[in-house]
This record gives sequence, structure tokens and C-alpha cells, in this order.
Amino acid sequence: MQEKVAVIGSGFAGISSAAYLSKQGYQVDVYEKNSDIGGRARQLITDNGYLFDMGPSWYWMPEVFENFFNDFGYKAADFYELEQLDPGFSVVFGCNDVLDIPANFEELCQLFESIEAGSAEKLKSFLTEAAYKYEIGMGKLVYKPGLSLLEFADVDLIKGLFKLQVFTSFSEHVKKHFKDHRLVALMEFPVLFLGAMPEETPALYSLMNYAGLKLGTWYPKGGFGKVIQAMKTIAEKQGVKFHTNAAVTGLDVQENQIIKLTSVKGTQNYDGVIAAADYHHVEEKLLKPGQRNYSAQYWDNRVLAPSCLIFYLGINTKVARLNHHTLFFDEDLKQHSQEIYKQVKWPTKPLFYVCCPSITDPSVAPEGHENLFVLMPLATDVKDPESIREQYFDLIMDRLEEFTGTPIRQHLDYKKSYCVSDFVADYNSYKGNAYGLANTLMQTANLKPSLKNKKIDNLFYAGQLTVPGPGVPPSIISGNLAAQQLIKHLNK
Repeated sequence: MQEKVAVIGSGFAGISSAAYLSKQGYQVDVYEKNSDIGGRARQLITDNGYLFDMGPSWYWMPEVFENFFNDFGYKAADFYELEQLDPGFSVVFGCNDVLDIPANFEELCQLFESIEAGSAEKLKSFLTEAAYKYEIGMGKLVYKPGLSLLEFADVDLIKGLFKLQVFTSFSEHVKKHFKDHRLVALMEFPVLFLGAMPEETPALYSLMNYAGLKLGTWYPKGGFGKVIQAMKTIAEKQGVKFHTNAAVTGLDVQENQIIKLTSVKGTQNYDGVIAAADYHHVEEKLLKPGQRNYSAQYWDNRVLAPSCLIFYLGINTKVARLNHHTLFFDEDLKQHSQEIYKQVKWPTKPLFYVCCPSITDPSVAPEGHENLFVLMPLATDVKDPESIREQYFDLIMDRLEEFTGTPIRQHLDYKKSYCVSDFVADYNSYKGNAYGLANTLMQTANLKPSLKNKKIDNLFYAGQLTVPGPGVPPSIISGNLAAQQLIKHLNK
């Protein structure tokens, strides 16, 4: 008789798990509490013709997506069109101080050299080291399930431990190479979304700079929803069933095995479960204290990546001076980081990010209109009433309107905010985090929450709160890792 497996959550990790499990012949049901699949990568379609990606907007590490599709006999191009962005992104330091980051590496070197003499050679050196970290990190480290230190008994890993710079601070590493504050900010920005101060993030994560500056920034035409739909199509072709509006309410455990799962739609028997929903929520709400991996105190002591305040804006005119991705670093990165991670408060002078996909893809907005996704990184677990959201909307719009020369507020065609309490309501997100766990040294690899439940033999976890970490490519890999471990257990 065919063995049955349940997957809780239909984000990138959940669909990935389901696809790999069904490929091995298991009957798979995916349970999703919301009305649409995709988790944080859901799309918002408005009545007046706008299509917003609600979460992820940076398509980095394209080979991870390609590897997923290849594993099932497809290519990404079978499902959606990818376009490399040029410039990849822009960084605004002031109204007349903007760095457009070219896709061409030689042009990037020229840009660096024009800002700081000698920095082109330093950039090449920095990215040569980062390329090695990327090769080892994305080729080997991210595929370790983190269940035993013996996983690291690998000749290449042992030889390369020093070169991986796990014990060197990211900030220290960047500042050894660059002095100009704009170049430092440009190199440090990816770690703001990895979830810790650059001073507390291992220099290993300069692999992110390699991904962004060397491998390029891409865009899937139609948005990230196209990627979710492609993965869903692959899963469904293999027999996976998706159940929406189907919040899971209980797990029946007997003799260290889950035997039944209960959702708002009923109870079913299962031979194994992958929890690709919020790890903390699954432990606290679906398991009894003696069945959990971690205590409430453990979770409270974790360093979380940020939450964020997002505005989805439809504008009934074109907006000047924006690129597809524009980062506003016209205030102090260090102060904003401290207010996120150390002081846990609403930022005094926030940095923010604007995605304008309608520049690249006219299908996401009515003709002559603009689609803006505006995001401000924010501390987790803060109160976010409408009055504070509006205060920050005006603060951000003041700066955005000054930069673009466009009275955006006068041309609003659609507006919706999304913040900490929405992450909690929609995704059961622990403390309203948007990106999972911070990639600090003490939360790297085997030091992350385990993908295996230590008390229940057939329960495994996937997603951004376990290995390998936050971000879309790591989540896709996480789903694969959890599926392989469950398959190994079921084949015993």
C-alpha cells in the first residue's frame, strides 16, 4: 500500500518537500491555512489591474531554481521567462548621489575605481574569495542536514575552513577592502536581510556579494508567483494534492510516531509529516511539551532576522528615477541596524527599499501606471497600529517624492500596508519575523534549530527557521533536505 505523507505549509520549502517526496512514490497532501498557496510568495491581484508579489522580489542564485527544475526533467524556461536586470539595482545615498550597479563586471570595477582609487583590484580580490565561499557554501554546506558534526568530515571543507572565514566578522572583512562609506554600505546591505548586524555576521556570507554582483540579479516575468505556480505544477503532475483554507489544528502521536493529522477539514492517517510552516508555531500549538525540540526560553533567546513594514502601491502615473530595485541608504545603516537588533524599536531615520517591477514587466500594472513595493526593515515583536504605519508612510513618501520629483501621494490608485501583526496572522510567524533566523555564528549550520524532531521519529521541519537558513534558494533546498531525511526514515 502506498505510504502517505503530509506537508504543512505551501511556501517554497513546503512545495519543494512535496515534489521530492512524490517523486519517490509517496502519496502527498499539502495543507495550507490561507486561500492561496505560496506562503510569503503569494501574489496580491487588485480589482483595478495591479499584480503585486507580496514577499520575495530578489531573484538571486538562479542555479538553485534551475537545479530544482532539472531534478524533475524540466528547465525554468519551460515555465517562465527570466530577465537579467541591468542595472541589477541602484543605491541612493542622496538626491544627487546614486550608484547604479551594472550587470557587466568590468563596468562595476570601473564604478568602484571612480569612487575609491585602487578599489577595483580590491573588489576582484574580495569576489575571488567570495566565489570560493559560494562554491563551498552553496555546493556543499547548504546540503548538509545539520544532524551530526560528522557531516563536516569532508576533505574540501576541512581544507577550506580558514578560507571560509566563519570566525571573521563580515563588517571587519568588508572594511579591510573598502574605505568609502558608499562602497562599505553597498557590500554590507545583503546582511541587513540575513538578520544581524554586519559586525555579528560571519564573513562567510560575502558569498551573497558574489551572488548579487557576479551572478547577477534576475526577474521572473509575471513575478515570483510564476515560480510558485511552476513548482506547484511539477508537484501536481506527480500526484501531490494541495488543500487550501486547511489550517492544521493537531497531530496525533503514538509511540514516537505521528499517526494522524487533523485540519479544519478533518482527520487523516499519515506515515510521516514535514512541517514547513513556522517551526515555533508547530512546536507550541501542535505538539505537547514532551514532544517538542525546544522550550519557550530557547525560542525567546534566538536572534531573529527582521520583520518589515511593506506598502503595496498602485500609482496612476509613471515615476521617474527609479530602477527595478532601488535601495535608499540616505540615512545611517548602522543606526537603523542597531534600532532593529539592539534597541528593538521603530527606527528613527529608516533605510528603505523600493521595487518597481512595472519598469521591467508592464503586465503587473495598467498601461501608463506604476507598481511600487516599498519595504522598510523593522524590529520583530513591535506594535504596528495603523497610526504608526501611516506616520512611516508619510516619512518614506517625503523622501521618495523628493528623489523622484513625482507627487506619488496625489496619484495613488491602490494602497495596502503589511507589517508585523500581518505576518503573525497570515503565517503564524514567530514574533512577526519576515525572514527567519539571523545568520549569526551561533545560528549557523548545526547550531540552527534541527530539521528532525528528536522525540517524534517521523516528523521533520523545513523552511527559514531551520537549515540552511533564510531566503528563497535556501528554502527550496531546505524542502529537499527534509524530504530526503523523511524518505530515509520511511525506508528503514
